[in-house]
Amino acid sequence: MATYIMTGGATGIGAEIRKRLVNAGHTLAVIDIKDADYCVDLSDRKATAEAIETIAKQYPHIDGIITCAGVASHFPDKRKLLEINYLGSVDIINGLVGNMSQGGRIITVSSNSAPQCTSPALISALLDNDWQAIDGILDSLSGHDCYSGSKQAIAKWMRRQTPGLARRGININAVAPGYIETPLTQAVAQDERYGEAIKKFVASIPVGRPGLPEDIANAVDFLLSEQSSFISGSVLFIDGGHDAMFRPDHI
Repeated sequence: MATYIMTGGATGIGAEIRKRLVNAGHTLAVIDIKDADYCVDLSDRKATAEAIETIAKQYPHIDGIITCAGVASHFPDKRKLLEINYLGSVDIINGLVGNMSQGGRIITVSSNSAPQCTSPALISALLDNDWQAIDGILDSLSGHDCYSGSKQAIAKWMRRQTPGLARRGININAVAPGYIETPLTQAVAQDERYGEAIKKFVASIPVGRPGLPEDIANAVDFLLSEQSSFISGSVLFIDGGHDAMFRPDHI
């Protein structure tokens, strides 16, 4: 049995992954704002650092890290959205990767919305950890730009970590869900700013249905397994064909 640390295990995709890992008999420690082993607001850098220090001491050997915690475009505080979605993965992974060894697996959650960010400056600032620059452009950005930007930045950050981690025998990958029916996406669908667009978005999914948390958990199961040992640095779109429809010439 393995030892896993994950963020965002309270609801939605994270809850499904959590259930599977627990049912399989693995040791699992969950970080989330509620219903977790470590209740932490991931936008609070001090609280996050304290949780990481505690977890690192309690779990000297970690087999896998899965960072699922995130908030969507309708989240009212755009800076906090970026902190949760981007730093909430980067800080956890950087803080705990030292407890991982050969055969370790890291999975972070991007999105098929990641390519839609219209602010290259935001992506660059996130990757450079330049929060002064972010604060300077934040008022000009939409919630969707911040959401998609955070997800694009985490995918690019993941790619940049890949070679060094692979040489240590640790594989890091990202899953990029499309529209998945969860409490979070249902909240966005009920938001008057985004509701109509979400309906049209769901209707356009090529496979003819919205995704379910199980669809993402299936992929996570595989990426955590030995069968994925030669996969590192990949962004796996799990979106019913949406990204291929939107960007047919991009690979």
